[in-house]
Amino acid sequence: MKKITTRGFRVPGFKASGISCGIKTHGDKDLALIYADSPSTAAGVFTKNEVVSPTITWNRKALKGSKTFRAVLINSGNANACTGLRGTEDCDALIFRLAGELSISPQEILIASTGIIGVPLPRKKILKALPTLSEELSVNGWIRSAKAIMTTDLIAKLASLSYKTGKSKITIGGIAKGSGMIHPNMATMLAFVVTNATIDAKTLGRALKEANEKTFNRITVDGDTSTNDMVLILANGRAENRPIRSGSPAYHTFVAKLTELCKDLAHQIVLDGEGATKFVTIRVQGAKAKTHATAIAKSVATSSLVKTALFGEDPNWGRILAAVGYSGVHINPDTIKIILNGSLLFKNGTPARGASQSALRKKMKRKKIDIDIDLNSGHYTDEIYTCDLSYNYVRINAEYTT
Repeated sequence: MKKITTRGFRVPGFKASGISCGIKTHGDKDLALIYADSPSTAAGVFTKNEVVSPTITWNRKALKGSKTFRAVLINSGNANACTGLRGTEDCDALIFRLAGELSISPQEILIASTGIIGVPLPRKKILKALPTLSEELSVNGWIRSAKAIMTTDLIAKLASLSYKTGKSKITIGGIAKGSGMIHPNMATMLAFVVTNATIDAKTLGRALKEANEKTFNRITVDGDTSTNDMVLILANGRAENRPIRSGSPAYHTFVAKLTELCKDLAHQIVLDGEGATKFVTIRVQGAKAKTHATAIAKSVATSSLVKTALFGEDPNWGRILAAVGYSGVHINPDTIKIILNGSLLFKNGTPARGASQSALRKKMKRKKIDIDIDLNSGHYTDEIYTCDLSYNYVRINAEYTT
């Protein structure tokens, strides 16, 4: 896969734009639009938080009631969540005005917001900007749209790939935002993916869920799940491939490629975690069940003590073992092995002999850290991606609304 970080990408039949409409105080881009030249199938996965933005409510209803979609409108700097009836009215007003601007049905529009919770959306600023946002649509607009959906992100996140199937070339491209409030409880950030593949909505939804479970549902920065999070995908059929059917070889290939793309975006989110200095992979193997491996990996990945030790470059295996122990999974500590960046730290209930502290600390200085935990009690595995917890994370979140 070719990851694009500067020039963006092109997916046949799709355009994007990103502008500043004045939501953010320093003139940064804060309004994005994704547009399909022709009716497209769509699917989405959403936050499991019980407190949600009206954008989540609209999208869930739209995806159940509409067969095709043409546009996705996204604003950053304001979550439009917990603002009562006004939040719903603002959401509806933007959708209906954009529908008129693009000459499409309101039911063909999906919408997303991200930013501060509890502050009324500056509806007038966004409405005034919609004509310009529409005029700016371009096949080369993806980098601008990626920047427009950022909040505390330091970098714009984009990725794309193409592959051949028969005589057709299928392209998948996506943008994402996420830096804090990231935790595997779908969804845990915002991501928008488009493809020219020919695939019906039900099959597309199944493919997205499979890809999401292996990627966005396998990352955590701080254990928090937001009120607005979602992953949306649109497919316009421009590749003119044979329709992808669920369970077919073409389906499995599509899921593999979609997973590859989503994994790249997910890793970019972790690498850009608020204040992060390290990318950490937690691998658990030898579990009696897949759910056991997942629970233990998540327990270690979300431990503040483990994450602060990683930031301090301290090979503190005791914190790792403690997190394994309180995961809720029955384990036998006398059979567990803990390996950090290839160095054995703990085995058979005791610290590993011969482990050089100076050598371990040198390995801890690496930007990428691998923690391997072998339970030696079964055949199931899983892995979670996370980052360290630094002083800057506290500073960023302490100053978020100031």
